[in-house]
Amino acid sequence: MSAKIAVLGAGAWGTAVAKVIADKGNEVALWAHEPSAAAIINETRTNPRYLPGVVLPANIRASADIVEAASDREFIILAAPSLYLLDTVKQILNVPAIREGETAIAVITKGFLPDAKGGSPRLILETLEDYLPGFYRQSLVYIAGPSHAEEVSRGKITGLIAASENAKNSIRFRDLLKSKRLFVFSSFDVRGVQVAAAAKNVIAIAFGILDALKTRPPAGAEDVFGDGTESLLLAAGLNEIQTLGMAMGATHPETFTSISGVGDLDVTCRSIFGRNRRFGREIIEKDILRPFTSLEDLLARINEIGYLPEGAVAAKYVKVLAEKHKLKMPISTGICQILNREIKPMEFVDNFLGGMISR
Repeated sequence: MSAKIAVLGAGAWGTAVAKVIADKGNEVALWAHEPSAAAIINETRTNPRYLPGVVLPANIRASADIVEAASDREFIILAAPSLYLLDTVKQILNVPAIREGETAIAVITKGFLPDAKGGSPRLILETLEDYLPGFYRQSLVYIAGPSHAEEVSRGKITGLIAASENAKNSIRFRDLLKSKRLFVFSSFDVRGVQVAAAAKNVIAIAFGILDALKTRPPAGAEDVFGDGTESLLLAAGLNEIQTLGMAMGATHPETFTSISGVGDLDVTCRSIFGRNRRFGREIIEKDILRPFTSLEDLLARINEIGYLPEGAVAAKYVKVLAEKHKLKMPISTGICQILNREIKPMEFVDNFLGGMISR
């Protein structure tokens, strides 16, 4: 029996998830912020800006009216970027089915959100619970895993984790998404899965920097970076993610050795589709940070990049969280310093490797 679903956010990942669900015969409303984007999707059955070359099924209907898209839906999947997620949620609070807690809600956005009272950054679900009706407390679902829209939309095999304190809702979204080529597993470790999904984007920026240096060493520098160096960085990065996750209340250490931990980190670092890896490479290859004076300046003008590296947003918050919990996270802290124009990439690499040697 088909269901009525809304995916709020017509970026690459939101569009890909909408296609997966629609391919199973469900009716999907896909909300796009720009009316022109919604019109193009409906007219051409493609999303050329974010997911070129992928034909969308006719049972996806795009809309620029978020209330219309979210109304009378059994399931809603929030897919707006972290910078805009809270504003997206505020726009649907008066939708009758949400006001009454009748619509199940999941989130596929990765990142942290600022605290409205000026405190430490917070995880996405706990922040949204403060705004949504009380029905949704401990009932939201968080979905993450080693997935790129470009591959999932084309039927490449991978897996996701549907994490929730509400087992029934986790299973409902698991069943909604799973297919012969997309494996979906349930988890109760909501905090651990969220931290892994957010923090891995920061490590991927570092990986992109190192990858660019491996491909094209700086003039006068020794050619000392190889595949093993990248694996060293990946392993150290995973350790930082797990350290932060446990400090923030993760309940299962194995979360970080599962597909939502090492699996998602690996694909984000190594895939050619990874925006954060691309951003790291372009810091070296294109000096992409040159127009920006600081991390705050970068985030305020992030649209000038031409794509959204979520790791740039997360880096700011990871540094704050590391300081709050008194954690040593040299990779994540170093990336924040690079983005804030405090140090140069080669200083970061020297500091990272020097720290490894001195241990």
